[in-house]
Amino acid sequence: MPPLFLRKGSFKRLFFFSSSSSSSNKEYVEDHNNETTKLKIPLSHQKPTWKCFSYDQIFEATYGFCPDTLVGRGGYAEVYKGIMRDGQVIAVKRLTRASDEQKEKDFLTELGTIGHVCHPNVSSLLGCCIDNGLHLIFEFSLHGSVASVLHDEKLLPMNWKIRHKIAIGTARGLHYLHKGCQRRIIHRDIKASNVLLTADYEPQISDFGLAKWLPSQWTHHSILPIEGTLGYLAPEYFMHGIVDEKTDVFAFGVLLLEIISGRKPVDGSHQSLLSWAKPLLNEGELEKLVDARLGGDYDIIQLDRLAFTASLCVRASSVWRPTMTEVLEVMVDGEMVKENWKMQEEEEDEDGFCGFDDLEYESESSCSTSPLNLSTGSSLNQQFVADNEKLM
Repeated sequence: MPPLFLRKGSFKRLFFFSSSSSSSNKEYVEDHNNETTKLKIPLSHQKPTWKCFSYDQIFEATYGFCPDTLVGRGGYAEVYKGIMRDGQVIAVKRLTRASDEQKEKDFLTELGTIGHVCHPNVSSLLGCCIDNGLHLIFEFSLHGSVASVLHDEKLLPMNWKIRHKIAIGTARGLHYLHKGCQRRIIHRDIKASNVLLTADYEPQISDFGLAKWLPSQWTHHSILPIEGTLGYLAPEYFMHGIVDEKTDVFAFGVLLLEIISGRKPVDGSHQSLLSWAKPLLNEGELEKLVDARLGGDYDIIQLDRLAFTASLCVRASSVWRPTMTEVLEVMVDGEMVKENWKMQEEEEDEDGFCGFDDLEYESESSCSTSPLNLSTGSSLNQQFVADNEKLM
């Protein structure tokens, strides 16, 4: 395979994109006699450090990208487990899309996003490699993803303490992306398989392949084609391509329901988690919402907070959804005054989808979804729309 090269200047623009930092504050350390180049990119909020790996290093660590080391495959990348000479366990994400130009765009998008974030609940980037392809190198997550632990029938059920820890930690990570970064980051693909778990089950948001910067003066992005994962897509995004922080908030609400119930966002019969959970939330039947495998072993106060938060996050109208700051207040810090979040009756009646014909047309023509392509399942699309129509 011929080596891939980034266009001249694109890597430099990535490293020095912050115009607010003076050149005297930047540090660029390069050792031509060494295999690695360390780069420190100061920002006003954090100073992450990562390095460029040589292809020989990651080739050796993954045993030549042996199929036995393949641990995951997504819409445009494969992930391999590797072990460095010093014993460090890494995850190597190799981009696989056919178009070299698209590979570069995806690579720079993810590297330019995750390379400048630093938070305990966001996946940590160790570095990259641009020899013989495009690769991102991360710390390896011992327990895999929330999805792999929560839905693996061979494993013991995840206990409530861990579920609550995952919910709070993910909320903090998402709050950081929306409020704590130099630029607002919209993840666009918050889901159980994109939340990784450290050795002590600390959640870390990962996979920034669909992430978007949102300039401070912008209220939202308008994006086509629609990309994301069925079951987590907010109505305004699924229908009209409108993306802002509330897009992530909606997906987080679905994730909360998934954590509480142990159910997948769309089950084998194509029923959405929302269509099943919404009546229980409306009637306050929270005990029926909880994963039966827990056998009643959960904290009722924590359950009440998580369930109420989920009910706010999955509201059809983005205007009535909370920000992640408000989410954390409800989940952890503040008084949970439910009356403050009550919608007016006319808003509840009118709060729903519109323009289904346009939605169906867009879904059948141009949607590409990772990992599930919406255009390949029209019956699933129709069921998703019908389920959400019931909720509004």
